[in-house]
Amino acid sequence: MSLAVVEISLLREHEQTSSQYCERLKKRIMDDGVIKRSIAVDSRTNVILDGHHRLNALRELGCRMIPVTYVDYNSSAIQVESRRNFQVSKEMVISAGLTGNKLPPKTSRHMIFHDGRSRHISCIEKIVNIPLTDLT
Repeated sequence: MSLAVVEISLLREHEQTSSQYCERLKKRIMDDGVIKRSIAVDSRTNVILDGHHRLNALRELGCRMIPVTYVDYNSSAIQVESRRNFQVSKEMVISAGLTGNKLPPKTSRHMIFHDGRSRHISCIEKIVNIPLTDLT
């Protein structure tokens, strides 16, 4: 895992987002004046695994950059589960990200074996508290 600040335009979304949730998150980020956590991204393909709403909120706030925790999605420590009555696999996630044929919002849930147990992948996203002015 590695932390980097990268151009939003380089990242690939595999899921659609909820405009209502994105608006609420955008307001919270704007009120805070910082992005608190990085997002999880596959290091090989730049496909976002967790953090689509944060990315879109930052984009709408005029940011060009975003903090990213890169992971090896091929690792057996990372698993994908369905949040809906919908079959989802790592291959589907990567394909959706690379082709732009996005899955519905909140279709996938990425889990990682971390600290001896299976946890949501957000547990490895770094706390960064980067001011929005540093991301424009």
